[in-house]
Amino acid sequence: MSAPLGGAPSPADGPGGPDAAPDRVLFGAPGGPSRPRVLSVAGTDPTGGAGIQADLKSIAAHGGYGMAVVTALVAQNTRGVRASHVPNPAFLRAQLDAVSDDVTVDALKIGMVATEAVARELGAWLAVHRPPHVVLDPVMVATSGDRLLDGGAEDAVRSLLAHADLVTPNLPELAVLLDEPVAATWAEALDQGARLARRHGVAVLVKGGHLAGEPGRSPDAVVTVEGTVEIDAARVATLHTHGTGCSLSAAVATLRPQRDDWVPAVREAKEWLTGALRAGAALQVGTGNGPVDHAHLQGSARAFTHGAWEQVADLRAACDELVFVRGLAAGTLEPAQFAFYLAQDALYLREYSRVLARASELAPDREAQEFFARGAHHCLAVESDLHRRWLGRYGPTRAGDAGTGGAGTGAAATSPVTAAYTDHLRAVAASGSYAELVAAVLPCYWLYADIGARLLARADLDGHPYADWIATYGDPEFARASDRARALTDAAARSVGPAERARMLEAFVRSCRHEWLFFAQGTSMPSWPAPSPAAAEPEPAGVR
Repeated sequence: MSAPLGGAPSPADGPGGPDAAPDRVLFGAPGGPSRPRVLSVAGTDPTGGAGIQADLKSIAAHGGYGMAVVTALVAQNTRGVRASHVPNPAFLRAQLDAVSDDVTVDALKIGMVATEAVARELGAWLAVHRPPHVVLDPVMVATSGDRLLDGGAEDAVRSLLAHADLVTPNLPELAVLLDEPVAATWAEALDQGARLARRHGVAVLVKGGHLAGEPGRSPDAVVTVEGTVEIDAARVATLHTHGTGCSLSAAVATLRPQRDDWVPAVREAKEWLTGALRAGAALQVGTGNGPVDHAHLQGSARAFTHGAWEQVADLRAACDELVFVRGLAAGTLEPAQFAFYLAQDALYLREYSRVLARASELAPDREAQEFFARGAHHCLAVESDLHRRWLGRYGPTRAGDAGTGGAGTGAAATSPVTAAYTDHLRAVAASGSYAELVAAVLPCYWLYADIGARLLARADLDGHPYADWIATYGDPEFARASDRARALTDAAARSVGPAERARMLEAFVRSCRHEWLFFAQGTSMPSWPAPSPAAAEPEPAGVR
């Protein structure tokens, strides 16, 4: 189905997909590692709230295997730092080499480097052993505003930007990296982030936590040379903020090998950190600024969509083998078959729009409400466009029909396959919870973004008869919408119990099966309706 552009990349294949880039590790795939191996290079915190100790907790909370190389031994607690000891840089290199000589590092998080010599030694190691994903958290300015490094060390930290993929400064640190005054407004912060991104060719996570801003809101943004994606969240009123920068950067480093872009990794890490901040006070650790609760989601479904995507791996592979999808990719699909698909798609979108509107009604917060409301509106716009442009171009909806010619889909009856899918969605919308409903509507985003991105990467669109369709669903804007739908589904899964998560999974898998059948029905043309929609294609294994 033509899914809506409701908001903000969906994994081009999702974790473990068959067409991942050659340098991408497929975690959980047969014979591969079960989880990303993430190295933290940072200082210590004996009370466990920041530094290496916080990083390891954050890595574990996001499904990674954590490793640690110590740059500095720090005597600190929730009230402040008392003393520190920086081992010889040669010992730092011995630690780094001990890891890289033996273990594949999928992601690296760099925290406190302490001295110029430490930063230079780390840079020399990175020049030889750079992991695929590097996050730099430039620990340069204390919460009090005090500079933590001398000028030489600050210059050395700037030099590490050449080895980083993402840098995560707070606003004072962003100013130091640019050698400018601290931004006073969100607009100034975004401008500084954009200039740092252009200057060093690095993605910048601009964090608005130091700004007063809109009451109750805490804006962040991923800024790259291509543009800016803002990520909003509720501001948590708490004193338990010790180690938030360490924890967030380690979470992003762990999620990035499991996601296709920095934006979904940051969005998911930020949502997790919001919950960790809210749960921090209950830990009752220390009498100062206490730590966040890294394990606040222990036992819950943090990564519902990760498991759900794996659950339909056989079905996704079966989609790739459909005559319809192969013909669409090659440009050999019969125009009458494509027209039949488009006519059914238009009929489907009318119902899907109503279901998305229901999701907006049930949504627990403004952002989710707006996302699904935009999606519902976009469905109707797409349906109109199908009538006006694509259906008029591709002619009759079935053998013997008159061409639609922009006259709507009146000549096309709703097929049994289309009716079964919309009946399923309407049933969930009528009697299911918000969590079940977002799981049911997700495949119409995710499967299309998945197929569209891979077709776009493979196909030569010059003169391709279905170039418009492929470009639409391979477009980064649609991928961002798919990613946002997935993030909202994960957020819903975290708020419910095991029984409801099981119902979410059932709704998701059933919708995925309907998507497969929707594609498959087109290959029965021009003699549709066939006795059984599934009879035209091999039955995918393990999807009932």
